[in-house]
Order: sequence, then structure tokens, then C-alpha cells
Amino acid sequence: MCNYLNVMNRSKNGVLTFCNRSKLFQLIYNNLCFELYEWELEALKEYIEQLDIPYWENHLKNWGHQRKIPISVGKKHFIILVNKEEVSEILSLLRFEKQKVKLLTHDEIDYQFIEN
Repeated sequence: MCNYLNVMNRSKNGVLTFCNRSKLFQLIYNNLCFELYEWELEALKEYIEQLDIPYWENHLKNWGHQRKIPISVGKKHFIILVNKEEVSEILSLLRFEKQKVKLLTHDEIDYQFIEN
């Protein structure tokens, strides 16, 4: 494996890596591979977060395919179709910053202990 490649996030069907040498993020999801600069990655994340999933599922409800949510990539003639679960998984890959969980102190716990 390349020493410059860092795995940022991983899921069942994909992986997000960052190359320190080229300064590119690589998003591999199923059989798709995207190499993106940081600003492109942020733009993709914002675009996917703004997708109106209920609209597309309702608009294409009579369509025979399982994947009904279009993600436009690059030119207008290149569209990736995904389903709701895949959108969620792609977003989880793109949100690679680990959120710190604040632990409660014993003073912050309001619990009434009842002994039977």
C-alpha cells in the first residue's frame, strides 16, 4: 500500500482515502471511483445533502428500477442513480470528521434510583 495514502472513512460498499502526495481525495463506492480535491469533495457533499429524496422517489415511483435518486456528476449527460440507503452510506463516507462525544459528569446525571 502507498505510504502517502490515508484511509479517512470506510463503509460496507466504499472507502474514502486521502493522498498526501497528490492532495486528492479518492472516493470509491461500489464500482465508482472519484478523485477529488478538497473543494470538490465539499461541493459533492453539499450537493448530496441537498438532494430531495422523497421528491425523486415519488416522481419515479412507477419506474421499474430500484435506484430512483439521480446524482449529476460533472457534465449533465452523466448521472448516477442510487437508492435512499446508498445516499445515506455515501454521506456517511463523506462525513469523515470524527465528532467528539462529550461525556457527562456525575453532577450532570439526573437519575432517581429506586430500589425494589
